[in-house]
Amino acid sequence: MPGKPHTHRLRTGRHSQSGQIYVLTSVTQNREPLFDNLQAGRLAVAAFKQAEQEQLARSLAFVVMPDHFHWLVELHGTTLPVLMGRTRSRIAVTVNRQRLRKGAVWQRGYHDRAIRREEDLQAVARYIVANPLRVGLAKRVGDYSLWDAIWV
Repeated sequence: MPGKPHTHRLRTGRHSQSGQIYVLTSVTQNREPLFDNLQAGRLAVAAFKQAEQEQLARSLAFVVMPDHFHWLVELHGTTLPVLMGRTRSRIAVTVNRQRLRKGAVWQRGYHDRAIRREEDLQAVARYIVANPLRVGLAKRVGDYSLWDAIWV
């Protein structure tokens, strides 16, 4: 695909397994900071909660950044493409409505990484929720509003 040489890699070897824990990352189109305010970010959080209510996944941790999100989930009875398709679509519709805009919200594809059994889930969650600290959006995790983890 011209101009997007790595897009195909996002799908290579993708495997969905119910009960498996994954870190999922999705980036906005052209890295537009669509979640740069609390109200917009909470639309993404609501979509994560909706996926949990629909029993597609159990949210373990997440952070919504201005131009992307990281989501640690345990997959339940669905596939990664279905989970991410529904969640990203839900977010896109509500963000476009809130911002009175049209057009793509997300870059094509998303990144997923299955967590190995021996990995420390709490360490992975800490890494995810500390993302705002690493990019200078907050000095302490508690200073940033758009995150959660089941261990808190």
